[in-house]
Amino acid sequence: MTRHFNFCSGPAALPTTVLERAQRELLDFAGHGLSVMEMSHRSAEFMAVAEKAEADLRELLKVPSDYSVLFMQGGAASQFACVPLNLLGQGGTPNYLDTGIWSQKAMKEAQHLGGGHLAAGSKDNGYTAVPTQSDIALSADAAYLHYTDNETIGGLAFDYIPDVDAPLVCDMSSSILSRPLDVEKFGVIYAGAQKNIGPAGITVVIIRNDLLARARPETPTMLSYKTMADNGSMYNTPPTFAWYLSGLVFEWLKEQGGVEAMAAVNERKAAKLYAAIDGSGFYSNPIHKAHRSIMNVPFVLANETLNSTFLSEAEAGGLLNLKGHRSVGGMRASIYNAVPEEAVDALIAFMNDFERRYG
Repeated sequence: MTRHFNFCSGPAALPTTVLERAQRELLDFAGHGLSVMEMSHRSAEFMAVAEKAEADLRELLKVPSDYSVLFMQGGAASQFACVPLNLLGQGGTPNYLDTGIWSQKAMKEAQHLGGGHLAAGSKDNGYTAVPTQSDIALSADAAYLHYTDNETIGGLAFDYIPDVDAPLVCDMSSSILSRPLDVEKFGVIYAGAQKNIGPAGITVVIIRNDLLARARPETPTMLSYKTMADNGSMYNTPPTFAWYLSGLVFEWLKEQGGVEAMAAVNERKAAKLYAAIDGSGFYSNPIHKAHRSIMNVPFVLANETLNSTFLSEAEAGGLLNLKGHRSVGGMRASIYNAVPEEAVDALIAFMNDFERRYG
């Protein structure tokens, strides 16, 4: 069996040791004689899996006791509707920061549900830098401020946490668990699992408990944060295998030294790759250096006619999923927690060799 280096933006790489453990436990989980996929989600065995996963996530992110941790379905895109549905029951206007495609999609969903205010955006600079704190202008009746911490497609990331007089809501799908986080600065954090948590199919929501009572009356039961909190995220049958695998990833992160240790590795991986790009006349990245993502690194070749050659040769060399998003083009290396440092080293070596041969 050959494991290649996977730079996919999502579903993304999972730790090899996690996959190997899941493989060992696939037919017989913990000596129970069946797979975790086959057991009741309300059994004592699975409840233990779910409770440990939540406890480990709380430990990793130092989640305060007055916050609920929810495991929901529908991906981060479903949260674009969940947020306004759950937070606008007392009136007010949802406020948004526009830093790219995902923040735009979130705001568009809010507009479907009654409006939205653009508090600041990056359109004027071509989405190459995030708005500054002083750029942010909330509406007078702001119900919350939503922003996307890391734009997966554009590789644009915030280097600060906005400080505003309204609950702060953040899409952290591609940055959660990559570095330490002060959860208390947020009202709601949400993240699709398929980048830094686990397989696609489950979404983590961390919400301050005082916000659970703010839902609009028409909020569907399955989209209600309070319903999920009151039912331990098991109002219906949850995606049990995704929950179990996410828990294994949380265990793996603790074994690596937690998010503090991962942050050091992630900074080093990103620094290497950006140095290779910046030190070349063949590759380039347009993002302001202070706002470059350490998770998603887009780059373009000086000669775009070589794109297909670059991708085919990279894949032949075991470097997978480097094609940039169709809306941006070029290349993109997603270097999440589970992407080992040797993968980045191998990519840099290939890039240098490709430039030598075609530059």
